[in-house]
Amino acid sequence: SHPELSTKEQRSSAIVAKELRAAGCEVTENFGHYDNPDWKCYGVVGVMKNGDGPTVLVRTDMDALPVQEQTGASYASKVTMTNVEGKEMPVMHACGHDIHMSALIGTARALGKLKDKWHGTIVFIGQPAEEMVGGARAMLHAGLYDRFGTPAYAVALHDNAEIEAGKIGITAGYYNATVDSVDVTVKGMGGHGAYPHKTKDPITLSAEIINAWQTIASRENNPLDPIVVTVGSIHGGTKHNIIPDEVKMQLTVRTYKPEVRQRVLSAIEQIAKGCATAAGLPPDKMPEVNVLHAEHVNAVYNNPELTKRVKATLKSAIGDENVVDKDPTMAGDDFSEFSLPDHSIPACMFNVGAVDPAKAAEAKKTGASLPSLHSSKFLPLPEPTIRVGIIGMTSAVLDLMKK
Repeated sequence: SHPELSTKEQRSSAIVAKELRAAGCEVTENFGHYDNPDWKCYGVVGVMKNGDGPTVLVRTDMDALPVQEQTGASYASKVTMTNVEGKEMPVMHACGHDIHMSALIGTARALGKLKDKWHGTIVFIGQPAEEMVGGARAMLHAGLYDRFGTPAYAVALHDNAEIEAGKIGITAGYYNATVDSVDVTVKGMGGHGAYPHKTKDPITLSAEIINAWQTIASRENNPLDPIVVTVGSIHGGTKHNIIPDEVKMQLTVRTYKPEVRQRVLSAIEQIAKGCATAAGLPPDKMPEVNVLHAEHVNAVYNNPELTKRVKATLKSAIGDENVVDKDPTMAGDDFSEFSLPDHSIPACMFNVGAVDPAKAAEAKKTGASLPSLHSSKFLPLPEPTIRVGIIGMTSAVLDLMKK
């Protein structure tokens, strides 16, 4: 196994490019550019033409995660790499992007041999840096659609750590969430821990703010519109007996609808400043709330009509009993970028089951949890997962481009 971290996908992209060429594609490598000029973009574009007809985009991601693999598999990763911050990290395909690449390559091979059954242009995308949320944007900002044409449809798959291998899960409408990263700095007036009355304690204030943020979901938001406000990091202080001058927090915010997103982000700032005002802090000591726009990702929205069509095709390909309805999640994926912010390009992402049926049955019997995506123990069952991914994607593309 040779996983590579985000923005470091040199070997993986070269393999994808090589295999797409072998399947009959015209391939462009190193396509895209990041905002950071020090990062090289390893985007791959493989174009397979077969006369006049629709253009369909088929995407895989290629990057892996900084996780020490503990699956015990004979091919388990022992790779370490230097990340963008210069730190040496273990690397694992803990989100199954190796499955995705394999399925894309298999789909390209199959469609290259089935040209009597379809017409048009297929644009295969090997996308870097999905985990860092920047690869899709880097390719689009480099003029992906200007150079290779705007697709009529965009399709992708993702492995799933809850669905049994051999099955496919599908979701109409919102597939997963809009993602925002928010940095918050809570200010105070530090001093000696023995004299808190002579300070404005930002740690106590931060605790109040965190609790108050939970009312965004419980009291300010329509319960029919799912949201998540999670504080993933909080840092403040240096010593037992020192009240610090500030506390820094990092939040992840998940929403579906644009208007809900805006309301939640506004509430985060209003609540933080309201709590600070109640604590007696002056205007120049109000919390600073910074939404990191570079890390923003729109929700993946599965076009209902396209998804209905893909679902019917999948049922014909692998059997009705093997296609299951799947609930949306609050996870994120920058596949959404390919359908554009207004979802004007119909898109569909479906889930390929990756769980060993025997392990799934045992977990159901005992109540134990299965290893999730991003877990060091996540181990897809390779053969049926990849095979069903290839069958599903090939069938979907053939239906969209049939003669």
